[in-house]
Amino acid sequence: MAPREPEIIRNKEQMRNWTRSMRAQGKTIGLVPTMGYLHQGHLSLIAEARKHAQLIVVSIYVNPGQFSANEDLSTYPSDFQGDIEKLQSTPDGVDVVFNPYNLYDYGKERERSGGKKREKEEGVVSCLEDERGGGFGHETWIRVEGLEKGMCGKSRPVFFRGVATVVAKLFNIIEPDVAVFGKKDYQQWRIIQRMRCLFECPVSSLLIQSYLNLAFEVGIIENDVVPVLEIVVSVRDLDFAVKVIGSEMIRDKDGLAMSSRNVHLSPQEREQIQYVVFFCDIYKNHMLICQSVYCGNGKEICYKMLQALSISRSLFEAKKGKNICSELRRSVIESIEAAGGKIDYVEIVDQESLEAINDEEITRGGGVVMCVAAWFGKVRLIDNMEIDVL
Repeated sequence: MAPREPEIIRNKEQMRNWTRSMRAQGKTIGLVPTMGYLHQGHLSLIAEARKHAQLIVVSIYVNPGQFSANEDLSTYPSDFQGDIEKLQSTPDGVDVVFNPYNLYDYGKERERSGGKKREKEEGVVSCLEDERGGGFGHETWIRVEGLEKGMCGKSRPVFFRGVATVVAKLFNIIEPDVAVFGKKDYQQWRIIQRMRCLFECPVSSLLIQSYLNLAFEVGIIENDVVPVLEIVVSVRDLDFAVKVIGSEMIRDKDGLAMSSRNVHLSPQEREQIQYVVFFCDIYKNHMLICQSVYCGNGKEICYKMLQALSISRSLFEAKKGKNICSELRRSVIESIEAAGGKIDYVEIVDQESLEAINDEEITRGGGVVMCVAAWFGKVRLIDNMEIDVL
């Protein structure tokens, strides 16, 4: 069977019209947002989206709003034709590739302002506000203020503001039922979840009647039988009726978490990284340990995914004692620095709030995640390990 070529849409209104046309036919739509230069990790997100939606939209857009002026916007890897070929190679392909030129170009509104650039606020600004970014008419930003403060937010102060804003724009343009994000970018995934969180709430009879009227008009309901409706409304913290799914990260054969930026690693840097103790999923590799560790207060902690990412495959073994968090952090920091890496951060945080956890705060029945960011040469890499406290 010949590869299925996706429809390529570059205009926002055309994208919105396509979605609404498909929804009028009763179709469900899944979105996989990307910045292109696709790899197997991206393709796994598409496979996950296929489980939850009938039609798949992949967005390819390098968002200037999430890069500061001194970051790698201009050198971010790109291969659009290669991306299309990879999408065609996936089972069932994808239905649409949304590849806008500039999501922040507001046309005539910018002309009315004379195309003048606004005065920059003090501090770090994004490439969108810098001369290289264009789109100077954009003034509205979305911030998830609590979750964006730590970890990547410290060293990349405009990053999550830009991510949250562009995701909101994609949700508004594409109007998906489901969106799939990789959990490699753990803090980003939690921020997007916080933007929207599904829960059941009372719905007025007027809203139900409006839904039924629309259903009759588009032919979803073909007789006078009123169906039982389960209406789920998205309310935390913005009203996006989108189910956000976090998909497990995919790793290369050597264990390194897949990233488009890996292409910038030299062979020597790649070799150095393989001696670093990051953490892999317990189910993905036979070289693993799952060891019970006891705190001084007697609480048992089951650490999953304690696996070395190294050529030698040397395993990091958590030790018995009460300084569990501090010992794990120290060991990871020492391993990265010994391999020639430069630490951005190593943090153990609550999986939901992303607040830092110390040894005394670990409690039974909770979940924490160790998040790591480090530089090797000019490439900044991130990784994480979820830890369940039993």
